[in-house]
Order: sequence, then C-alpha cells, then structure tokens
Amino acid sequence: MYAIVEIAGQQFKVERGVKVYVHRLDASEGAKVEFDKVLLVDNGGKIQIGTPSIDGAKVAATVLSHLKGDKVIVFKKKRRKGYQKSNGHRQQLTQILVQGILGKGETLKDEIAVAKKAETAAVEVKAKKAAPKKAAAKTDDAPAKKKAAPKKAAKKTEE
Repeated sequence: MYAIVEIAGQQFKVERGVKVYVHRLDASEGAKVEFDKVLLVDNGGKIQIGTPSIDGAKVAATVLSHLKGDKVIVFKKKRRKGYQKSNGHRQQLTQILVQGILGKGETLKDEIAVAKKAETAAVEVKAKKAAPKKAAAKTDDAPAKKKAAPKKAAKKTEE
C-alpha cells in the first residue's frame, strides 16, 4: 500500500515504515504529524484518485530530526568583465517516518493492527513454502573434488 501525498508544497510517494526528507516543518522532534492532502492511494491494486485530494484520507508520521541538506554552490561569472559572484546554500530539512496511511474514519491503531496481521500471514505463507531441506550425507566413498593446478606461462627462449 502506498500513497502520493503533498507535504510542504512537494509531492512524495510514501509507504508505511519509510523515512522521507521534506522541507523544514514547524514541529518538534518526536512529534506526531498528519498530512491530509492525499492525492492518490493504491491499496493492493485498488487505486483511489482524488479531485484534487481524497476526502478523509490522511498520512500519519513522526518527526525524527531536523537537519541541513548538502551544500550547493552557485557561481556566476562574466568573462573579460572582471565579474565573479559566488553564493552557497544549505536547505533546511526534516526527516519523518511514515507510521501509516489512514482512510476515512480510520485511526493509526487500526492501521498498525491490520499491518501486523498482514505481516504474520506473510510469514506463515513463507514458512509453509520453505520446507526443511535434508543435508547431503557425506560419505568417504565419494571421490573428492580436485582443484585445478594453475597453468604456468610458457617461456620463450631467444636463439
């Protein structure tokens, strides 16, 4: 399940448990935030598209940290005129962890319970498919594999 959500003027594709860097938010570290401008939700092939956003849909997230992005250098120059201008910038970012994608009337606890049920069902299916394999019995009668000896380069003699 994923959603396209608009956060601070930019659109992001988010899933449950994904960390995303967004423009600086006015929330303290560890705070819970919700974004209600959800543009698209894909729930296992069932796609809902908003006009422009889906009514009642939200994305719940937790603010992990505030940090600065990579340094960007802007350099301007006009040749033969003696004009040079250098400028730098570091974007203020917030790292968030998406807790869940909520539909109309759902709460975060409902989303977590549904996700845990899905995870346990997936683990059970994998356990059924992966049958224990028997280890091949080693016998002394079996011929041992010999490693190939490295080939020596032929030397040329000058006559």
